[in-house]
Amino acid sequence: MLLGRLLGGSTPNSPSTCSGQSLLSLSPSGQEGWNALAEGLLITVPTEPPPMIFATPTKYVSEAGNMVEYLGHNKVPDLQKLFQKADGVPVHLKGGLMDKMLYRTTMALTIGGTLYCLMALYIAAQPRK
Repeated sequence: MLLGRLLGGSTPNSPSTCSGQSLLSLSPSGQEGWNALAEGLLITVPTEPPPMIFATPTKYVSEAGNMVEYLGHNKVPDLQKLFQKADGVPVHLKGGLMDKMLYRTTMALTIGGTLYCLMALYIAAQPRK
């Protein structure tokens, strides 16, 4: 619709001309029409920075310089030592008791579901009486 108005075409809902002239022919060079149209499309820059989402540093980046101090303790080196230890335990069970309970529950549900499917297939394969 807007492109049609700019190029001088007509649309059913709005006229393509402004007092008998198309939008592109308002000036001899055709720039006034484009400048008037482009004023509504200017990019605005916010005056204040957006709030931090993922981490809350104690200082803003501009105040801290190159290093930002975070409120939490970095647990990555401790977890790397735990999971990379060569003790023969699979990595999905190295988290402790909760990992063992989740693994056993998953295995029980998987085996139970498989048995139930096999039983349902056996019953479905029997002829009707």
